[in-house]
Amino acid sequence: DKLTLAHGLNQSTLFADSRACQKLKQDDNISVFPDRQVVAMTGDGTNDAPALKRADIGFAMGIAGTQIAKDAADIILLDDNFASIVTAAKWGRNVYASIQKFLQFQLTVNIAAVITALVGSFAFAKTPLAAIHMLWVNLIMDSLASLALASEPPTEELLKRDPVNRSKSIITSRMWANMLGHASYQIFVVLWLLFAGPEVFGFDPGHLVESNDGLYEGSKKENSEHYTFIFNTFVWMQLFNEINSRSLEGEFNVFKGI
Repeated sequence: DKLTLAHGLNQSTLFADSRACQKLKQDDNISVFPDRQVVAMTGDGTNDAPALKRADIGFAMGIAGTQIAKDAADIILLDDNFASIVTAAKWGRNVYASIQKFLQFQLTVNIAAVITALVGSFAFAKTPLAAIHMLWVNLIMDSLASLALASEPPTEELLKRDPVNRSKSIITSRMWANMLGHASYQIFVVLWLLFAGPEVFGFDPGHLVESNDGLYEGSKKENSEHYTFIFNTFVWMQLFNEINSRSLEGEFNVFKGI
């Protein structure tokens, strides 16, 4: 019965037998996950409830299904249409991709901000990005960015991607490359403005204008145009970083679907 099948698939250790997995792939084109298959069951009757509960994902019928089957299921098909399972899978993958996009955006900001603050503190005993700047970026920019990245509708391309294994990290190697590459660009721009900006744009150095601790001659304890320029540049780079974060697999056109 369904319960026996679900229990057997959940307890199967076939994925540990590499030779058997290769044979299934060659003979029947069946791919076995390296960390156990994901078992899904559908049902509408009371007798299906144990199998729906035992499976990783249980689908119950919303119209023909009994209340007991609905209570045991994870997802209820309101229209009793099996095609809705594809829609549910597409939206599920979209949620996962949205989390990845936000993590890629947020971690890029944090890497660039931390390194910039450390270099500025070591060089001039004053960071060009103050705590209030980071609060503004995190509370205002990142909140709106997370809403924008999370509200993107799912696309058909999501169904063409391979399933994600349980043991796979949510941050992929491609995401690390994207984050480190864009963070390196941001760090280079900000540090160039920090060290070369006063000479190029004619600003008074920010650490001289804003400091009053006696370490530098001519300290004014005022808000500096230099650090304001750096902060505005940093904010604008995050706006473009948000658009770039829509790309998880190295897609060239980051504006696709906007």
